[in-house]
Amino acid sequence: MILKNFIVFEGIDGAGTTTQINLLRKKYTEGRSDVNFFFSSEPTSRETGVFLRRVLKGEIRTKPQTAVYLFAADRHEHIFGEHGVFSHTNAGAIEVSDRYFFSSLAYQGVSIGPSLPEKVNEDFPLPELLFFFNISAEEAMTRIEARGEEKEIFEKREALEKISAEYKKVINRYEADSSRTGMRVVRIDASARIEEIAAIIEREIEAIISRARKSAV
Repeated sequence: MILKNFIVFEGIDGAGTTTQINLLRKKYTEGRSDVNFFFSSEPTSRETGVFLRRVLKGEIRTKPQTAVYLFAADRHEHIFGEHGVFSHTNAGAIEVSDRYFFSSLAYQGVSIGPSLPEKVNEDFPLPELLFFFNISAEEAMTRIEARGEEKEIFEKREALEKISAEYKKVINRYEADSSRTGMRVVRIDASARIEEIAAIIEREIEAIISRARKSAV
C-alpha cells in the first residue's frame, strides 16, 4: 500500500537528512501558504519516541529484539495515531518524515539479522516518495564529530560501515520492486553541496504538489 503525499528521508547518521528537512520546513511553512505541510521524525516526539531516544543514547538498555517491537510501536503511533501521518495525508496535506521503517531494516538488520525487522514492519504502508542519502561512513563520522554533541550508540565508524551496506541492500530491493509498489526512490549524493541537494529535493516535491492539484480538479 502506498500512502500518497507521504515523503520519507533515509540515510545513515551524518548523511544530512535533518539539514534538508529543516530547509524544507523553512520554505514550506514560512515561505508558502498554498500547500499544507507537516514534518515529523522517527523516533517520534511522542512518549514512545522519547523513550527510544534514551535507548539510542545508551541511557536505557534493551534486548535488540525488544527494540524492534518498540520502534514498531512508535511507528504505528506515528502513522495511525491521533494527528498522525495517515490523518494528515488523508486531509490532503503533505507529510515529510526524517526516517521510517527502512531505518529499522538497516540498523536492526545489522544487529539481529533481517527476519524479525522485516516481519514486524511488513504491514506498514510505503511512502509515495523515498529520498535515500548515500554517503561514506568516513564522511558521515567527520560530520558527526564536528557537531561536538554526545554520540548515540550507532554513531561509530565500524557500525556505520555495516549499516550503510545493509541500507543499500534494503533500498536496492525496494527500488527493484518500485514498478509493482509505486513507491518512487530518489538517490541523493549526500556529499554534494547543500544547495544542490535542496534543489533536487524541491523539484521532486513540487512534482508531487502539481500532481495532487491536478487530481483534485
